Parts: sequence; structure tokens; C-alpha cells
Amino acid sequence: MALPQMTPEQRAAALEKARVVREARSAAMKQLAEGKMSPKDFIDNSDPVYAKVKVLAFLKKLPGVGAVKAAQALEICGIPDTRRLGGLGANQKAALLDWIAANVK
Repeated sequence: MALPQMTPEQRAAALEKARVVREARSAAMKQLAEGKMSPKDFIDNSDPVYAKVKVLAFLKKLPGVGAVKAAQALEICGIPDTRRLGGLGANQKAALLDWIAANVK
């Protein structure tokens, strides 16, 4: 299926909207990394900016969690590495929050 043709104005508007969303997501991830936002608040936030963050990227932003620990957490919680926070089920969210409580200081 071919992409729809957009006018230059539509394309500029779409690019601007994408830039704003990327900036908001970056700011949210920075707050998480600095400890200004709790992991639970980040996961429970219903804003699409938060829902589109991949679980692996979210875990890597937590203090003391790198690529290896994040991959282990996903395996323990039974979450595929391509899953986004908005796509987690209730049991996966609970397992992830339990792992964070036990392993992140």
C-alpha cells in the first residue's frame, strides 16, 4: 500500500508534531533517570507519550540498570524486548513493578 501524498504544509505539520512528541518523550525519560518521577508513575501514566516508550529503554533509564539487567528483567517478567509500556497487560505491569522494587534502589 502506497503512502498518501501530502502537501508541503501537511508534511511540515506532521514533522512538527513528531518533533514535539519526541521532545516530550525525551523530557519524560530525563525525569525518570534523574529520579524526579517514580517508575510506577511513569508506567501508570496514560499519556501516549509514555505509552510509546519501549520497556527495554524504560528499564535502561533506571539508576543502576544497564543493558544486561534490563534484558534479564524482561526475561524474568515474560515481556518481549519489543514491547512498549502501553502494550503491557496488568500481570506484566505488576511483575515489572515487583522486579523494579526488588532490584532498583
